Amino acid sequence: MVDDVELKHLRRCVELAAKALEAGDEPFGSVLVAGDGEVLAEDRNRVAGGDKTRHPEFELARWAAANMTSDERAMATVFTSGEHCPMCAAAHGWVGLGRIVYATSSQRLVAWLTELGVSASPVRPLPIQEIVPGVKVEGPVPELADQVRALHHRSHAKSKDPARQA
Repeated sequence: MVDDVELKHLRRCVELAAKALEAGDEPFGSVLVAGDGEVLAEDRNRVAGGDKTRHPEFELARWAAANMTSDERAMATVFTSGEHCPMCAAAHGWVGLGRIVYATSSQRLVAWLTELGVSASPVRPLPIQEIVPGVKVEGPVPELADQVRALHHRSHAKSKDPARQA
């Protein structure tokens, strides 16, 4: 169960996801928080340019590897609007980041996207623990499900809009 401070970080992730959507990208956002509670970095999805590896969790793992000691990384928490995909979970594990807290699970996201008729991802949505078995993971956080769902619905409604495809 997340506390009020952690919920604040997750709400920021949802705000970043909304900013990604406003920028024409898929709605995902993440925040990296040090063991002492200091927000170190944040990012949003940036895959619209064609590089499908530009997930915020992956970018934060790279930032952490370049800017933090291994002990600092182990004490840090990554908050994110959606559960890490396998690529991001692997990056998290390889750089030795600590805990992950996510608002919405990959399983739930897949269900929402299926309802919308969105094609399946080319990468299987595995739970984080199947990729990085030793990492502590918390989520989903039901209080944010409706907000995250609404962002994904808006995202995919836009992608089906004929005016956007011209």
